[in-house]
Amino acid sequence: MSFSVELPVDTAPALVPATVADTLQTLRQWSEVGWLRRLDSALAVWVADLDAQAEPALLVATALLTHLEGRGHTCLPLAPLLQRPAAVLGWSADALSALELLWAVLPSTLSGWRAALLNSPVVYDAAGLGQDTGQPLVLSGAVEAPRLYLRRYWTYEQAVAQQIAERTAVPVPVEPAMVRGWLDRLFGATSVGEATFGWQKLACAMALRGRLSVITGGPGTGKTYTAARLLALLFAVDEHPERLRVALAAPTGKAAARLKQSIDAALAGLHERLGATLNLPMLTQRMGPARTLHALLGARPDTRQFQYHAGRLLDVDVLIVDEASMVHLEMMAALLAALPASARVIFLGDKDQLASVEAGAVLGDLCRDAQAGRYSAETADYAQAATGQSLPVEYLVPSGSAAPPLAQHTVMLRESRRFVGPIGQLALAVNTGEVAAARRLLAHGTAQVLWRLDASDAGAILPLAVQGRPGALACYRCYLEQLAQRPVGGSVPEQEDWVRRVLAEFERFRLLCAVREGDWGAIGLNRAVERALQRAGLLHPRGEWYLGRPVMVTRNDPVLGVFNGDIGITLPAIQETGRAAGSLRVYFADGPQLRSVGVSRLAHVETAFAMTVHKSQGSEFEHTVLVLPPQAGPVLSRELVYTGITRARLAFTLVSAQPGLLTAAMQQRTQRASGLQDLLQHGWAA
Repeated sequence: MSFSVELPVDTAPALVPATVADTLQTLRQWSEVGWLRRLDSALAVWVADLDAQAEPALLVATALLTHLEGRGHTCLPLAPLLQRPAAVLGWSADALSALELLWAVLPSTLSGWRAALLNSPVVYDAAGLGQDTGQPLVLSGAVEAPRLYLRRYWTYEQAVAQQIAERTAVPVPVEPAMVRGWLDRLFGATSVGEATFGWQKLACAMALRGRLSVITGGPGTGKTYTAARLLALLFAVDEHPERLRVALAAPTGKAAARLKQSIDAALAGLHERLGATLNLPMLTQRMGPARTLHALLGARPDTRQFQYHAGRLLDVDVLIVDEASMVHLEMMAALLAALPASARVIFLGDKDQLASVEAGAVLGDLCRDAQAGRYSAETADYAQAATGQSLPVEYLVPSGSAAPPLAQHTVMLRESRRFVGPIGQLALAVNTGEVAAARRLLAHGTAQVLWRLDASDAGAILPLAVQGRPGALACYRCYLEQLAQRPVGGSVPEQEDWVRRVLAEFERFRLLCAVREGDWGAIGLNRAVERALQRAGLLHPRGEWYLGRPVMVTRNDPVLGVFNGDIGITLPAIQETGRAAGSLRVYFADGPQLRSVGVSRLAHVETAFAMTVHKSQGSEFEHTVLVLPPQAGPVLSRELVYTGITRARLAFTLVSAQPGLLTAAMQQRTQRASGLQDLLQHGWAA
């Protein structure tokens, strides 16, 4: 039996089948019109080759599973898919109409879909404790809420849940009185009847008694400020502080450099206040540079494997990971596997930011209880003894209720000391979905800080890039004017200082895009900005590589010491005094330190005048321009707008291709399918 499905113009009509051959043909046609990727339909073909008796429902589920994995989900939740396919898939009306016709000849009940999957030898029934023979697909979760996985993502999820459960099961014994003494030195003593609860102090006290801790909060809430004091606290209470091995890491080179700068500055300030009470310079020296997670684990070229793993553990006692919202599931599994059981790991991040580009939203899953607290009576007693503060009763679990173990090691910082002006107000309005407040701020807010431009053509963005705007003069002209002041024939230190100034000026301004493709995307705007700067006489591109070209690394290359997301500027090689000018090199800044790579060795880079919001995480710019394109689909979300706004330090400009895009984005929340929360709540072996 078959049905005709009406596809868009210029495509052949498809047959919606009840047979394997017609099912595969339909999936291929869906790939042709862009509803699925070619990879999605190809995997369904592969499953059919493995199982000659595969039912059509299994092939459809396989294609949809890989489709969702490509969009950041770790599994296919079957119950929501059958009840609300539009909410799960986010497809166009044409695609959903075709899906409805296909649904009509597939099982109509959840039990029917389960049976179709479990009848196949390529599916492992984890929920029913079936025989595990390494099947490529895994069906897990409760009978009423089954989840289909690709084997490796199920394995990652199980591993992460196990590690978290083991690390948070039993608190590390500490002496609260000693902790309070040091916290009073580091933060100041708590006054009797003090009105404001000190969440930063609580975060340090909680992290001290855990092997895994999460500190989350929005911009300006003091995550790295708190982390620096936590390091000082760990150093103070350690029996052998001279042996304490501390590592700092982040998903990108930029985020790692910012983490190191913030930690060093905070420790230097503490040292001035505490003096010889604590040898903080020794702690700073022992930390060394912050690294990307790939560099920390020892990424190997052309492989997913790392030098450090469960069989060769990291040589570390304390690991602080910043921008944890960017850490995807596979990386989290690798990181936790490589940590010694005795080591402490502290994750810092904003739970409301965009999740990683790759599959998983691990920080969001871990921070499910962060807003509510859900602390136990035991935790409240410890907090009182260690900090001198009483946890507000609204953050305690009701009497008789179970307190989640992870919640006892998670603290949300709630007071922003930096984002208190118009940018902070706008970020808060967007994050809470207050559309009217956000529109009012952009329309009537402080014009020197907030600016809105509705433009029918992407060319309207170019003046912002070339010359800035009133109240926000930071733009690309600034770094190119600095570039023109090169000290030809200067000493090496003079040339290095010039390189640092050029890099710093470039980091003052950035165009952020929701998408990569099209005139409104990062690729199109990079070309347009390059041409605009050339017309203005500020840039003189000749070929692919030219003086002043900003580039972003798009692939990890441990041999060269560059990693995905690193941003540098193409400049002449620094020369000793009296020598001829050198060839072009790309210079990167790691705090005050410079590193460079010859342009001929950088095969995986792209021009970086404009970048996606995803790629901007871990960065901050004096003036940020967020570009909302006319057609972004499910990419345009509340989390994307919030992340873009919070990249701005002094000025924010919103460019909207048409009215209503901001409202549409704020009304669309990003939710990724995952079983991690369920595993943490009901047991990692579920």
